[in-house]
Amino acid sequence: MSESRTINSVKNIAMGLFGQGFVYVIGFINRIIFIRFLSETYLGINALFSNVLSLLSLAELGIGTAIVYALYKPLAEKDEEQISILMKFYAKAYKIIGAAVCFIGLCILPFLDNIITDKPNIDENMYLLYLIALGNVVLSYFFSYKSSLLNADQKNYILTLVNIVTVSIQCVLQTVVLMVTRNFILYLLCQSFCTLMYNFIISYITTKKYTYICNDSKKNLDETTKKQLIHNVKALVVIKLSGVLVNSTDNIILTALKGLNLTGINSNYVLLTSSLQGVLNTIFNAMTASIGNANVLLAKEDKKQLFYTIYFLNYWLFAWATISFIVLSKDIITLFFGSKYVLDNDIVYIMAVNFYTLGLQSSVWMFNNTLGLFNYGKYLGLVTGGINLILSIILGKQYGLFGISFATFISRLVTNIWYSPYVLCRYGLKMNYYSFIKKYIMYSMQVITCFIITKFVLFVINTYLIEGFIIKIMICIFIPNIIFYLFNNKSPYIYILKKKLLWVIESRKKYVN
Repeated sequence: MSESRTINSVKNIAMGLFGQGFVYVIGFINRIIFIRFLSETYLGINALFSNVLSLLSLAELGIGTAIVYALYKPLAEKDEEQISILMKFYAKAYKIIGAAVCFIGLCILPFLDNIITDKPNIDENMYLLYLIALGNVVLSYFFSYKSSLLNADQKNYILTLVNIVTVSIQCVLQTVVLMVTRNFILYLLCQSFCTLMYNFIISYITTKKYTYICNDSKKNLDETTKKQLIHNVKALVVIKLSGVLVNSTDNIILTALKGLNLTGINSNYVLLTSSLQGVLNTIFNAMTASIGNANVLLAKEDKKQLFYTIYFLNYWLFAWATISFIVLSKDIITLFFGSKYVLDNDIVYIMAVNFYTLGLQSSVWMFNNTLGLFNYGKYLGLVTGGINLILSIILGKQYGLFGISFATFISRLVTNIWYSPYVLCRYGLKMNYYSFIKKYIMYSMQVITCFIITKFVLFVINTYLIEGFIIKIMICIFIPNIIFYLFNNKSPYIYILKKKLLWVIESRKKYVN
């Protein structure tokens, strides 16, 4: 990456890591307080509504990703008129999308009883709770299009800063509400208020920073750009549908088969994995716009080197996080939520496998999206979703939560785990696919070896709570990273990352001085 792209990426990563870390710590504290004042049934309701409303995100049709991709070129060329036209088109599209989400959400309302077969013992009206959650989602669609311009222009750190402020306010308000009233409805309304606040602030900042997007231009998108957008959106809606079928149906199936209580217990582990994934993906999200810019400007061989360097970083971070999740999750749940919220080891292991295999796709998907490879394998994603849905129901009836999680792994294994990299290698970067597969297998074998060594060290030390938890954290910090370094110390990618890091440190020193 060029110096300007590197600086933007570093700013986005630094603010993103701090922001996401801060937000997840706040969210974790909020979850602890939530459990102290409300039951796991409410956790289950929260988790269920999140999955149901994720299904509604299909109405977005992938237009956000397509627009961000369309913005890379005019932003690189500083074509203000084209940016303004795209944003005008985007604003109209999202008003229609917001209305569609509202309509579809209301259509789901009569079927809530079919999803929640085991009626929860709560005072609040389930339909009212759902409507509040729906309103929270719908509100976002009328403002969120402006955040995409900041994203495409490598200004993610602004979004992160605003998010820190609004989430902090939300956490304080929700904590006060729970401690004073124990009212779940007021708890949800606090979230709606802060979501609205976030969107208003982002809308104001974007309008002030890019004043030209408010120009009353009579021009519309040219036919070529419009056709390309529609072509990309058609592909993205299929990709989005498959993602929803894989990622947003588990809690719905789990609730229907096993009830809200298990869904609530599972949601604590999902909080851990999603928090880890969110923090780590912050790094890759922060680089996305820079990668989009690089893919417009760089030569073929430079793109390959850039990809493999980022893929190496992707592997290291998610491998480390996977091992840490397996080692520490039981202790974290026991210490902060109580032993009754602990799941069996076999469930934790399959969760970790899903976390790792999904996380290792981050850099692949980032390059595929920034290269505009939306159409390749779009229908294979539907196969992934279909396999997941069928297997989740079959295995969920027989093996419960383990079966549902295992179904997710199988559906990904037979489809996009191997196909997404194939698309990138063949159609994007024009590189040898089998070389990539060798790296994937080598990295995965390193993870397994590292995990076995880490577990052996823990077995020898034989630690216990609470002192043992601190020792486990130290082991997770040092042992896996030392082993990964020993495995890869001759890798050219570790040299490139070191060089970039040293350059950033030197640049920072000059800036401070």
